[in-house]
Amino acid sequence: MSSFLTGIQNEFIITIEVVPPEGGNPGPLLNELKAISTLPFHGFSIASNPIAKPRMSAMVFSYLLQNHTRKPAVLHCCIRDQNRTGMQALLWGARALKIDSILAMTGDRAKAGDVILNDPMDVFGLIRLSRDSGFHTGAVLDFRPEINGLKAEVRRLEQKKTAGADYIVTQPVYDTETAMAIHQAVKHLEIPVIMGILPLISIRHARFLHEKVAGISIPDYLIGRMEKAKSPLNEGIEQAKALLNISREWFSGACVMPPFNKFHILSKILEAP
Repeated sequence: MSSFLTGIQNEFIITIEVVPPEGGNPGPLLNELKAISTLPFHGFSIASNPIAKPRMSAMVFSYLLQNHTRKPAVLHCCIRDQNRTGMQALLWGARALKIDSILAMTGDRAKAGDVILNDPMDVFGLIRLSRDSGFHTGAVLDFRPEINGLKAEVRRLEQKKTAGADYIVTQPVYDTETAMAIHQAVKHLEIPVIMGILPLISIRHARFLHEKVAGISIPDYLIGRMEKAKSPLNEGIEQAKALLNISREWFSGACVMPPFNKFHILSKILEAP
């Protein structure tokens, strides 16, 4: 099966995570992404209703983005949003639209009182369904640094690989020590790992991620640099560039996640070291 990620064993792969727009007008975001499509990255990674808030269909936006930029897109699929029947329909639709790679995940928790789907599946079932539907299938590593959760998550990754996962994408990493720990913990799986990089853009942003967002832990020294920086945005860009170099040393690729659609920072982050 053809996928831009099938070459990940031989080439360092860079993807850019994109959140589809609210509402039914994709034009402005498509044009913004078209403008950065000449930068040195391999494809896009399209989020599906992050933080359990509705956005334009990730499958539809992936299709539109591929046509608009001529760069491939990885479709995020969340079991939170679909039962088994709906997920199979979505996967067949994605195949018809020439989308050939998905990232399988549970998804952020919906708020209390939301409808519980009939015929639910777990993430392992989604990976098997994706594999059987002919997709190059990724899985997520949420290493939960706030509870030292890496060891438990590695056991889940072993199950994800057995279910058919072809590669792994990590939650954002912010330091060499964490990168090394992840590398050591998962290398026995012999599966490509893409490191998540979420650039910091302000001290408020850094503190919010560290204090409020499960799965993200930012070292004190990085927060200190953001506090002291004359330009916190430029400091965040430099930190992201350093993290990209770290990912080249320990992993098979990187997924850069520009916050709040700040795609203009990518030209500096992706420039040659």
